Amino acid sequence: MEFGVFLLAQQRSYAQTSQSVIRNTIEQTVVAEQAGFDTAWYAEHHFNNYSLSPSPLMTIANAAARTTKIRLGAAVCILPLYHPARLLAEIGLADTLAEGRLELGIGSGYQQFEFERFGCNLANSGEIFHEMWDILNKGLNEKVFEYKSKHFDMLPTSVAIRTVQKKVPLWITSMNPGTLGRAFRENVNLFTTVLHGGTDALRDLRGRLEALSSELGTDLSNTKIGFLRCGFASDSNAEVDAYLDSARWSRRISESLKDRRMDMDDGYLVKETPCAADMPLDQLRHNLPVGSVNEVTDKILTEIEILKPNHIAIQTQLGDCDQATMLRQIEIWGDRIIPAVRRELARNVNVGVANQ
Repeated sequence: MEFGVFLLAQQRSYAQTSQSVIRNTIEQTVVAEQAGFDTAWYAEHHFNNYSLSPSPLMTIANAAARTTKIRLGAAVCILPLYHPARLLAEIGLADTLAEGRLELGIGSGYQQFEFERFGCNLANSGEIFHEMWDILNKGLNEKVFEYKSKHFDMLPTSVAIRTVQKKVPLWITSMNPGTLGRAFRENVNLFTTVLHGGTDALRDLRGRLEALSSELGTDLSNTKIGFLRCGFASDSNAEVDAYLDSARWSRRISESLKDRRMDMDDGYLVKETPCAADMPLDQLRHNLPVGSVNEVTDKILTEIEILKPNHIAIQTQLGDCDQATMLRQIEIWGDRIIPAVRRELARNVNVGVANQ
C-alpha cells in the first residue's frame, strides 16, 4: 500500500500570505519524504484562494531540488488550459529535474471561473481533454510525431527533453464512463475520491468501478486505484474539529466554484457560503478517518477493505490549519499510522496464504 500527501496550498484568509502558503507546501513535501511517504501531490487551480497551485509541474521542479526519494505528482494538470507542445516540453523537463520521479495526473477541469479567464470554453473541455491525451501518448512515446484533430493541427514535432522514465505513470481523475473506460483499456491509473462520504459511499464507488469494468470486459485488478481522503489523527477533539472545519470550508469553496457561484467580496477571496453538500462536524467525524491514532488506523483499514485502493493520498493542509500542526500530522502518519496499516495488511496476507 502506497501513501501520499495531497497539498492544495489553500489560503483561507489574508492572515496567510501567498508566499507563506507556497513555502509551507514545499516544507511539507520535505517532511513527508523524511516521514516515509511515497508521493507528494500538487493540484492545479487558478485566480482564487481555493488553491494557490497554478502550476503543479513548476512546483514539482522546485520540490525535486529539495528531495531525493519521494515521487512528485501533478493531481492534476488541467489539459484544456495548456497548449500540448508546451505541456510535453514541461513534462520532459519536470521528470528530468526530478530524476525520474514524476507522476502525471491529467483532468478536464470543472471551474468555469478559471476557463473564462484563460479564454477557454468549459463546454468542450471533454473532447479537448481526449485529444490532448492522444497527443501525450504520442509525444511521450514517439521520437517524432504529428497530430491533426478538431482542435489541434501539430506539424511533425520532436520533444527535445525526453523523460527519464521510459513510461511516466499516468493518472486520470474522472467518473465519466467514457473516460474511465479508456483508462481501463489503456491501463492508466485512476485517482478517485468520495469527498466527505463514509463507508456507504465507498461501497457505491467500488460497485460502480466493478460494474463498468465488467461491462467492458476488463480486469479491475489491473487498474491502479488512488484514493484521495481527508484524514487527521489527534487525541484532542478541538484539533480534530478545527481540521474538520477547514475541510468543510474547502468543500464549500469548491462547490461554489463548481456551481458557478464564485461569490467574492474583493474579486479574490471566495466567500464561505453553506451549500447543499454541507455536513455537521459530527457527521464528518463519523465518516472520515479522524480521531486517535488507533481510530484512524482502524478506519483506514476498513476503507481499504471496501475500496481496495493501491494508493491513499491524505489531504493534510486544508484551510487555515497552521504549519506546525500540519508538519506534526505528517510525522504522525509516517511514524505511526502508515506502519501500523502496512503491518496489518501484511499480516492479513500472511494469514490468507497460510490458510490456503
